[in-house]
Amino acid sequence: MSAAATYEPLTRSVEDYLKAIYRLSLKGQPATTSEIAQRLELSAPSVSGMIKRLSEQGLLAHVPYRGVELTPEGRRVALRMLRRHRIIEAYLVAFLKYGWEQVHQEAERLEHAVSDALIERMAEALGNPRFDPHGDPIPDADGSVHELVYTSLAEIPVGETAEIRQVDTSQPERLRYLASRGLTPGARVTIQHREPFNGPITIKVGGKRQVIGDELGQLLLCARPEIHP
Repeated sequence: MSAAATYEPLTRSVEDYLKAIYRLSLKGQPATTSEIAQRLELSAPSVSGMIKRLSEQGLLAHVPYRGVELTPEGRRVALRMLRRHRIIEAYLVAFLKYGWEQVHQEAERLEHAVSDALIERMAEALGNPRFDPHGDPIPDADGSVHELVYTSLAEIPVGETAEIRQVDTSQPERLRYLASRGLTPGARVTIQHREPFNGPITIKVGGKRQVIGDELGQLLLCARPEIHP
């Protein structure tokens, strides 16, 4: 694909679509129109129109009766934007003292505006980190990324201890609450009790016993010692 063919679609909207589809594809299935619409908070007809456009531009491929997936070029663009976003988040936390609940929206705005050269200087100043403040992996400059498979805290058996590695939310209120409870990447959590039918989970973290809901537990992605040494 020529540079002329790829230049026009790379608007902020296109880049956001490709990032969203990449994130949705991490579950190992093509992304559906309804999933994309929900993630981007757009109408299904609007998403269908953009999917058609991106497919014509060679950035998406249709999987019959299942949804869409990124082409190699679409994946390249998505990972480039994720690298920008996550390095900006890490830089804002490390050098400008932003809270981890504040950086998502700032990064959403800045990722489309800054140059690749500035991103690489930020990465160098940070020591080329592997993860952003929420535990999301930062793609390398060459476009490679190592996505790890974790287990949500809500699925860890009672009596087991695991380490939080990733927090799967960008909502400021939830991030602020999780930080206040010590539920951040690197924290070790022991599951003490779980009520049935997706009920509350009693955990011990930082020497303190506390109770969280199943919905929050689903957002806390953990490494289990026997699986992730």
